[in-house]
Amino acid sequence: MPCHLQHIINHLKSIKSFKNKNMQIKFNQLKLRTLLITISMLSTVIACNKENDPVSPVALAEEAYIFGLPLVTMDITRRQATNVAQAQITMQSPMNQFSHLPVFPDADFTAVVRPNADTYYSNAWLDLSQGPIILTLPSGNERYHLMQIMDAYTNVFAAPGTRTTGSAGGQFLISGPDWKGSVPGEMTAFKSPTNYVWILGRTEVKDPVDGATVVYPLMQQYTLTPLGAYTPPPLESHVPTGEPNSIVENMPVDEFFNYLNRLLVNNPPTSADEPFMKKISKIGIGSGVEFNLSNYTAEEQNEIKKIPENVLSQLKDHQSDFPVFNGWGVMENTGNYGTDYLYRAYIARFALGANLPEDAIYPSCGADGDGNPLSGENKYMITFEEGKLPPANAFWSITMYGSNGYFVHNELNRYALGDRSNLQFNPDGSLDIYIQHENPGGEKTQNWLPAPSERFNLLLRVYSPKPEMLDGTWKTPPLKKIN
Repeated sequence: MPCHLQHIINHLKSIKSFKNKNMQIKFNQLKLRTLLITISMLSTVIACNKENDPVSPVALAEEAYIFGLPLVTMDITRRQATNVAQAQITMQSPMNQFSHLPVFPDADFTAVVRPNADTYYSNAWLDLSQGPIILTLPSGNERYHLMQIMDAYTNVFAAPGTRTTGSAGGQFLISGPDWKGSVPGEMTAFKSPTNYVWILGRTEVKDPVDGATVVYPLMQQYTLTPLGAYTPPPLESHVPTGEPNSIVENMPVDEFFNYLNRLLVNNPPTSADEPFMKKISKIGIGSGVEFNLSNYTAEEQNEIKKIPENVLSQLKDHQSDFPVFNGWGVMENTGNYGTDYLYRAYIARFALGANLPEDAIYPSCGADGDGNPLSGENKYMITFEEGKLPPANAFWSITMYGSNGYFVHNELNRYALGDRSNLQFNPDGSLDIYIQHENPGGEKTQNWLPAPSERFNLLLRVYSPKPEMLDGTWKTPPLKKIN
């Protein structure tokens, strides 16, 4: 019961009469009792209403949008990558088949935001609704490789490769949430919580010749085989074109929610999501149900329609929550998000396909050491002191991205520099990397990472990071303006 109403009741109980100058007004006992009961009942109703007051449909819709953003973004990416009759060298292949990209992506590549220029990609999307798929990796593979296996929400649930399975290779049975069969032979079993699965494989490339003669033939030995019969779906007559992020952001909000509801049928949330799913079910979000925008007032409809724009603004602001040192922010705990839906949505929007920290850490930089935004109007240099290069068990690189998260056109077709770039070290053992729009010329060109003329950002990739990278002891040095 609200405290102010309790105070009134207690006060009335204490009143037997009151005097107004010479006049005494006596309360009728029955009327007093009736008044007390009425106030008590009223206070109970008010308290109950306050206790059960639902969150506004607009607020629930915004939470649901954040929850569903990775799932919808992943599915747009899947549809674009699998609506082909046979595997191609453009990271496109039918469901349950690999596409091996035998070159590094270039500045026209937009299939995945923030691609790398360190490894060749092996890309596959699985449909486990008809049964498990067997992933086979060759034995004796000494080259660094990683098969990152993600559920439909971008959580990494398995990562066979150099770090976890070494050079042994083997067969890995990937099954969906409803499969209850037995695992044959000596296969390693991976249980996916969703029927749609994304495998994003990476194999280290030292240079183009190495890629053509060693890496690409090796990638041909990565195979996917259905355990039983599999009937592929028919090709879609229409798949949205363009960048997946732009498609999702421009999708009408009611279309987004009904898309999400259809995806939830084959990609069920986890048990940890159940309280949240129960909450958003009040507005028509759930497996196979229908979201109807007309159920809400005109004012609520207008606010709900603004949600995509509002959420994108939230996600951009969320970057300021990351720990930053020397202008570099570190995305922590990637690949396993639990119920942190906002962080999961952030990674899906700005770094779709991020690995587990044990496999790769990605410090990002959008500002120089003084906190000023990076711009191609300026010239910068980053210096690694002798013996203080990024601590990687495998390899490292710094990659240049435009403000849209993709590679930048430049005269050298160079998008990253790292430990395989034949960098020129200073006499004292230190290393300078020049980051600017114009070619610095001379010997500096070898250490030049070309920037666009406008705003840009950088990503440091440290593959198979050492303990000092994982625990944050090692810090990335700042970019210094050298205009």
